[in-house]
Amino acid sequence: MLVLLGVGLVQGARAAQGPVAPPATAEPAATQPPAAQAPAAPTPSALTASDARLAGDDRRTRLIVDLHGPVSGLNFRVFVLPDPYRVVVDLPQIEFGIPPETGKHGRGVVSAYRFGLIAPGKSRIVLDLTGPAAVDKSFLLDALDDQPARLVIDLVKTERAAFLRTAASQKNSDMSVHPQTPQPSPPLLPENQPGLPVVVVDPGHGGIDMGATSKSGEQEKTIVLEFARRLADKINGSGRYRAVLTRDSDTFITLAGRVQFARANRASLFISVHADTLHDPFGVRGATIYTLSDRASDAESARYAEQENKADAIAGVDLASEPGDVADILIDLTRRETKSFSNGFAKVLIDQFQAAATLNKNPHRSAGFKVLTAPDIPSVLLELGYLSSRDDVKLLTSDDWRNRAADAVVTAIDGFFQQRRANQPAASSGSAPATP
Repeated sequence: MLVLLGVGLVQGARAAQGPVAPPATAEPAATQPPAAQAPAAPTPSALTASDARLAGDDRRTRLIVDLHGPVSGLNFRVFVLPDPYRVVVDLPQIEFGIPPETGKHGRGVVSAYRFGLIAPGKSRIVLDLTGPAAVDKSFLLDALDDQPARLVIDLVKTERAAFLRTAASQKNSDMSVHPQTPQPSPPLLPENQPGLPVVVVDPGHGGIDMGATSKSGEQEKTIVLEFARRLADKINGSGRYRAVLTRDSDTFITLAGRVQFARANRASLFISVHADTLHDPFGVRGATIYTLSDRASDAESARYAEQENKADAIAGVDLASEPGDVADILIDLTRRETKSFSNGFAKVLIDQFQAAATLNKNPHRSAGFKVLTAPDIPSVLLELGYLSSRDDVKLLTSDDWRNRAADAVVTAIDGFFQQRRANQPAASSGSAPATP
C-alpha cells in the first residue's frame, strides 16, 4: 500500500502540473506541432557532402569534406569535448552522400569520425581523437574550376592540460557554448481520445548515431524506425491506446531527451526498439527484451548497456551537463513499483513473441540502460534481433515479419493493461476511475 501511495502521489502531481518541463540544462523544446502529429521530418538540404577524407600524421591531421551547393556565408562551429577526446563540428543541415563506413578508419590524431543529422536544420561531424589535440585552423574553400567547395579542419597534437583549458573556455564563451540537441515537442492527444493510455514507442539511434550495421549494409537506425512506425500504426489502429513516436525521421535525440519526452507525454508504457550486432562464432540470434537493473543479468547485457549508453558521446553531447538523479524516498518507492510493472510487461511480451518471432535463448535480460530510467513509467528495450545474423536480417527487413511482430507487441500491451486493471483497487464512490 505504501508503494501504491507513492506512485499515486507522483502521478497526481504530474497530472496537476501538466507536461514535465525539460531540466534547465536542456535546450527549450521546439514549437508545439499540430495535434496528434509526430515531430516534423527534416527539410531537404540545398547543401550536400559527397566525400570526406583524412590526411597528415600523428602530429598534424587534416579533415577535408567536399561540399556541393552554396557555401558563401555558411556558419559552422567547432569545439572540443574531453573524456573521451573529441572534436565536434556543427553545421546547418547537410545531405551526406558519403558511405557510412568512410569514417571508420582513422589517421593521425583521428581514430574515427562520423557524421549525420542531429536535429531538423542541424548536422554534425564528430571526430574521435587518439589523444588530446587542438583545432589549429578551420575554414571553407569556395568551389574553383572543377573542384568542389571544401570544409577543412586542421588538428595538431597537444597536451591534456591545454585541451581541458580549451574545453573549459568554450563553455564560458558565447560563441562556443555546447549546443544541446533540441528535444522533440510533446504531441497533443486528439480531443476525442483524451482518456486513452499513451504508449511511447522509441526507435533507437538516428541521425549521426547509426547504431549497428549488418554485413550487407542495413543500418539499425533505419530498421528500427520502420518497425516503430508499423507498431505505432497498429497501436493507434486498435483504438485502445495512443502511440507517440520519440522520432519519426532520421534525427538524433539524446537518451535523456527520450525519457523526458515520455514523461512530458504522461506515458503509461515506454518501448525502446533496437537491433544489435554481435560478433559471435556460434551465430547468436533472436529477439531479447531488456529491463532496467543496477546490476546486469549477464556479461553480454552489461556490454550491450554500456554500448547503448554511449549514444550521447557518439553524437558529441557533453555528458557532464546531464542532470543527476533525484534521491528521494518517494521516487525510490515509485521506481520499485515501476520495475515490477516493467518486468511484468517483459514476461507478457516474451509469451506473445514466441509465436511470432524467434527468441534469444535467454530472452529476458536486464542491465543499466539510461533510456529505461523514467522512475514512474514501465519501460522495456525490445531487441528485435541481431544484424550480425543473416537469418535475423532477413526477418527484420520482411513486411510479413514486421506485421506479425508488431501484432504480437500490441497483444502484449493488451495483456499488460489487463493485468494492471485487475490489480488496481476499485475506485470508491464518487472518486475518479483509476486510469490504466
